[in-house]
Amino acid sequence: MKKKSVGCAKAAMSAAALVLLFDLGAPITAQADETHAKSILKAMSDYLAAQQMISFGYDTNLEVVTEDHQKLLFASSGTAALSRPDKIRATRDGGFASVEMVYDGKTLTLLGKNANLYAQAEVPGDLDHLVSELRDTFQRPIPGADLLLSNAYDVLMDGVTDVKDLGSGVIGGAECDHLAFRAKEVDWQIWIAQGASPYPCRYVITSKEVDQGPQYSVQVRDWKVGSEVANDDFAFKNATDAKKVEPTELKDTDELPDQFAPGGNQ
Repeated sequence: MKKKSVGCAKAAMSAAALVLLFDLGAPITAQADETHAKSILKAMSDYLAAQQMISFGYDTNLEVVTEDHQKLLFASSGTAALSRPDKIRATRDGGFASVEMVYDGKTLTLLGKNANLYAQAEVPGDLDHLVSELRDTFQRPIPGADLLLSNAYDVLMDGVTDVKDLGSGVIGGAECDHLAFRAKEVDWQIWIAQGASPYPCRYVITSKEVDQGPQYSVQVRDWKVGSEVANDDFAFKNATDAKKVEPTELKDTDELPDQFAPGGNQ
C-alpha cells in the first residue's frame, strides 16, 4: 500500500507540474501570438500607406436583423482606384442602388446612376479628411475605409482589447494571415495576403451590441498598385447628362432598401 501511495503521490505531483507548466506557458504563447498579429497588421498598414496608386474590385455582404429577429443579407460589388494623397474614384452596384463617387482633392461628387442625379460638395483636403467628412458631416460613412487611411494601424487598433493570430486561410486563391480583434462595440477579423504585398483580402466586422450580431464584410479582388493601375484624372465626367441636385436631395445611394434603413419599417 505504501508503494501505491508513493506512486499516486508522484503521479499527482507530475500532473500538478504539467498543469503548472501549461498555466505558465499559455500566457507566453498568447503574448507571442498577439505580438505577431500586431506586427502583421502594422506591416499591412505601412504597405498600404506607401502605395501611391491602388486599384481593386470588391464584394460586400451586409447583414440586417428585422424586428422579428430574421437575419437578412444584402450583397453588392464595386471598384475603387485611388491616388495618394487626395484622389479617389469608387463605384458600388447593388440591388437597390448604383453609385459612383469621385473626389479630385477639392470637390466630392456623388452620382446616383438609377435616378441619374448627382450632387457635389467642396471638401478640400486629403483622403483621410474626406473619410472623416463623409462620416461626420455628410453621415455617409464608407465601410472599410479605415483600411485606406494613412494611419490605418492606429485607427484599427483604437479600443482593441483582445488580439488573436488564427493562422492561415485562403481567400480568392491567396494564402493569408487570419487575425481576430475584439473591441467594446465590435469584433472584427481580417485576412492579410502573405508575401511582399500584404494587402487586405477580407475584412469582417461583427456588431456586438445589436441582436444576433449582424456582420459587414468586404472581400477584395484584382489588387493592383503602382504602374499596374490604369491612368485616371479623377475628374467627374457627366456622361449621362445627369441632373445636379443638392446633397440632401440625392436618394437611393445606400446599400439597403429604404424599409431597412434606420427608422424604416422592417
